[in-house]
Formats: sequence, C-alpha cells, structure tokens
Amino acid sequence: MRVVLASCTGLPEGDGDENALVAALKRDGVDVVWQPWNDGTQDADLVVLRATWDYPEHLDEFLAWCDGVPRLANPAAVVRWNIDKAYLVELAGRGVPVVPTAVVSPGEEPVFPDGEFVVKPSVGAGSKGAARFTDHTAARAHFESLGVKALIQPYQSSVDAHGETALVFCAGEYSHAFHKGPMLAQGLAEAESGLYVEEKLRAIEPAAPQIALGEQVLDAAAALLSLRRKDFLYARVDVVAGPGGAPLLLELELTEPTLGFQFTDDAAASRFGKAIQAAAATA
Repeated sequence: MRVVLASCTGLPEGDGDENALVAALKRDGVDVVWQPWNDGTQDADLVVLRATWDYPEHLDEFLAWCDGVPRLANPAAVVRWNIDKAYLVELAGRGVPVVPTAVVSPGEEPVFPDGEFVVKPSVGAGSKGAARFTDHTAARAHFESLGVKALIQPYQSSVDAHGETALVFCAGEYSHAFHKGPMLAQGLAEAESGLYVEEKLRAIEPAAPQIALGEQVLDAAAALLSLRRKDFLYARVDVVAGPGGAPLLLELELTEPTLGFQFTDDAAASRFGKAIQAAAATA
C-alpha cells in the first residue's frame, strides 16, 4: 500500500506534527511519502491532504488538482465546500451554534458589530489576513485591502482567557483534542512562517459539551454534503466559549488542518494510520 501525504513547496514534509503518523504507518508496512501537491503526479492508493498551506495563493490551480486526484482524502467536493468559510452560515442554518458570522463581498458595504470584532478572508489558511478591530475606519480599510470576500465576526472575549479548543475526529469518531492560545491582538495577525500564524498549542481534555458540539457539527456537515460522518477521514472542530459559556463553533477544518499529534499519545497517530489504511483499501 502506498500513501502520499500532500504538502506544499514551502514545507515539503510538513511542520513535524505528522512524525508520529508517518512512524505508525511505516510500522504497519505502508509505503508513505511526503510530496508537494503541485510537484508532479501523486501515484498512490490514497493521497491525504496534510500541509497544503499555500493553496489560497493558487486557489484555482489547487482545486483543479484536487479534482484530478482519483483517491483524495478528504475528497475534492468536501474541499471545495470547506475552503470557503461561508459554510459557517450554512451550518448555522442547520441549527449549529456558530460564532455569529456575516459574509461580505468586495464592493459591498461592510456592517461592523459593536465592540471588538474580527475581519478575515473567507478563503484562507493559517489565520493569514485575519485582524481584530474596534475602529470601523481601520476595519474598512483592512477589508478593502483584502480585495476578496471576507467574514465579519464579533470577537469572542473568552478566547483571551481560555483560548480555543481544537477537537480532532478520525473517520467521524472523536480522537483527541488540543488547546490553541489567543493569536489576535489588536490589528493584523502576523504570519511568522509566511504560511501561517504561529500558534501556542498544548494538550487539553475537552468538556463533554464541546465534544457533543463537535459531533453535531460533523452530522450537520455530512447532511449538507450528502455524506456520512465517517466519510470525513479527518476533521478538526475549533470551538470557543460563547457569552454564556456554552461552546460555539469557530471553524470546521476538513481540508488541511494541523491535527495535534505532537500533543497527544501515540495511540492517536496509530488510530489515524489505521483509518488511512482502511480508506486506501476501499478507495
């Protein structure tokens, strides 16, 4: 069995988070290699999107490449839906508790909420282009500088004290979680690597309501895409505490999220490795 982990030219072997996964696959006799997504033909039983973090700058090319990969996880149709964060509006329409989200396109007049709020590209990876404001004039200038469809969301102040919880699901089942510290000071987040904004991550044990929200999110997404929850080989559900303390969905990552294997035990990487082999065997 041959598995390709798709990356990008800036980080051809990822950022190290997948080291335990690669080791687990090799222990099981899988021929696993890293390869940048735009570096030739990926000939494999399964191509797994893992570190394709330059896709926003090459979006049309990336989507065409996804369409041309016969055995891709997650599948191209899932990628097309998930890369545009306007999906949050669709999930809210399905009853998912989501951080309030407005979508505004270039040329439209943005309407900013009272207090602190975030403006970020609707299509983007690694928090690049995301910025936190109170000043409407500065926010409008940032939106216009983006030149693309953007999201406007009230900033959740709980993030300053408690950060975000990233829930990782493997083939539709909860696997593990990790904590993401606050990244957005006032103004624009700085992408130190050029590909993504550096995050402060650590292990965490999520609360039951957070896991329940993650399952609700995946059920709603699967229904929207006419899939089963287990059809998502991997998913990361990022949640924050809302004003009353109940968890809210911030983002659903089905394309190329960091899965936090370095913040959990080897069992998580082994679980994901087994799911990859099962998906490759049936692709």
